[in-house]
Amino acid sequence: MRSPTLTSQTDLAVIDLLGVLAYGELTAFDRLAEDARLAPTLSGRAALAQMAAAEIGHYGLLHRQIAERGGDPEQAMAPFVTAIDAFHDSTRPSTWLEGLVKAYVGDGLAADFYREVAQFLDPDTKSLVLEVLADTGHADFAVREVRAATATDPAVAGRLALWARRLVGEALTQSQRVIAERDGLAELIVAGTGDLSGAAALLKRITTAHALRMQTLGLST
Repeated sequence: MRSPTLTSQTDLAVIDLLGVLAYGELTAFDRLAEDARLAPTLSGRAALAQMAAAEIGHYGLLHRQIAERGGDPEQAMAPFVTAIDAFHDSTRPSTWLEGLVKAYVGDGLAADFYREVAQFLDPDTKSLVLEVLADTGHADFAVREVRAATATDPAVAGRLALWARRLVGEALTQSQRVIAERDGLAELIVAGTGDLSGAAALLKRITTAHALRMQTLGLST
């Protein structure tokens, strides 16, 4: 059976979105598997390994959906490799706790953005995006581990708060780069929000969600 042909700018924008999500899930698998080796306990190592397995499952769903929509999964991911790799290369954690905060804060910020964009998609694609963005258990695990560590040593909280702010700055920089280079994604966001004021409101919701996440983590200032 022949794959459908991409015929509209919206089709191409959706493929872009699925492509960036797919590469994000693939790198999440790599990162969680790597971070698992930093775990101070076997239970922590096992927990991250299970989360990594969930991420590669999400990657498989996105890979199949891109192909079913007439796209080439590898080509769909290719435009986002440089920006995503640059973010991870510049924010490589040196400790177990830094790795947990990176996944919780950085991935959480990205997930908030993609959930917002999902509201502009057709029902089937929206459902898929929300499914692959569903928490794999990492959020509760990260909060529990970080809060326990900062309760034991309050000085850790300050260092992790600085780390989290750096992560957010890097994430926003790379996100703006991706959107600027992919016209389809930019047009999808503008069309979905209606105008610049709608886009500003979207960013405000993401910023608010981030502040609540930092408060939950115990790293708000």
